[in-house]
Amino acid sequence: QVQLVQSGGGSVQAGGSLRLSCAPSTYVYTKYSVAWFRQAPGKEREGVAAIDSDGTTNYAGSVNGRFTISKDNAKQTVYLQMDNVKPEDTAMYYCAADFFTKVLAGPWALSISDFGFWGQGTQVTVSS
Repeated sequence: QVQLVQSGGGSVQAGGSLRLSCAPSTYVYTKYSVAWFRQAPGKEREGVAAIDSDGTTNYAGSVNGRFTISKDNAKQTVYLQMDNVKPEDTAMYYCAADFFTKVLAGPWALSISDFGFWGQGTQVTVSS
């Protein structure tokens, strides 16, 4: 069992930046991939970005070029740097991890069912 702890988020004006963080509550010795998903009110949870244990990254088209996912292996922390945010980025953001899901380059193809461990969620609100 992996418990993911999220931090960051909050309110920002359009065009601004925010950084989200996600780390396991205890050290995890097995390699795993991590993804960020988001869910706006009344909408389904959608993928945002993902990073594999080997560093391969993937992004949903709606955030490609604006968001950056990265990780600090020593801290076992994954970051989502959100730049040039838009009001439509407003949502609850969740990080997720899995030991078996492989993140590949190319069109986004990951779904919530690909990840077995989830963070508590953090709200991001972008005002125009």
